[in-house]
Amino acid sequence: THLVSLYFRSGAKERAESIDSELLRDYIAYAKVFVNPRLSDGASQQLVETYVNMRSVGMGRGRVTAYPRQLESLIRLSEAHARMRLSNVVEEMDVSEAHRIQREALKQAATDPTTGQIDMEILMTGLSATNRAKQLELGKFIVSTMSKAQRHFKISELYDLCKENYSSGFNQTTFDLAIRELQEQNKVVQTSNRFLKLRDI
Repeated sequence: THLVSLYFRSGAKERAESIDSELLRDYIAYAKVFVNPRLSDGASQQLVETYVNMRSVGMGRGRVTAYPRQLESLIRLSEAHARMRLSNVVEEMDVSEAHRIQREALKQAATDPTTGQIDMEILMTGLSATNRAKQLELGKFIVSTMSKAQRHFKISELYDLCKENYSSGFNQTTFDLAIRELQEQNKVVQTSNRFLKLRDI
């Protein structure tokens, strides 16, 4: 639905450009069967340059802003745009439009609300790099607190201690994820519904 909205037109222009649904079905069927776009040299070069630029955006901030998967997606979108034109050759204009569509989709799906920057980690892991760093820091704090006390802790007690020390960006979800990761790493063990202990205590 979002990709459709990228091509949204005003009511008047939409009526002027309307296409009969049966004709549209025939058009799409014809394009699928008879049109097989191949990348031109210019389009190939532009794809490489676009991907390199996408990668370089995050390098200065220590973040990954593009993966090979995004390049593959860019190629498929470019081919689809050429096929829409009934062209067997993918031109630079197809790459430019594919990049525009992909960029707008990423703004919707992969923008870190805390920084306003596109962060591909959100798509790959479900967490932004910022939230991932907070989760790791929280896990270290929990282990350190339990190690110093050398005793079992109520989960609710640990939650309150974390909340006191991490007022910014702390919530129940972040806490639960940090605990879950510590359990998966065999650093803590849940002895009951209410208590946690370090693995080596």
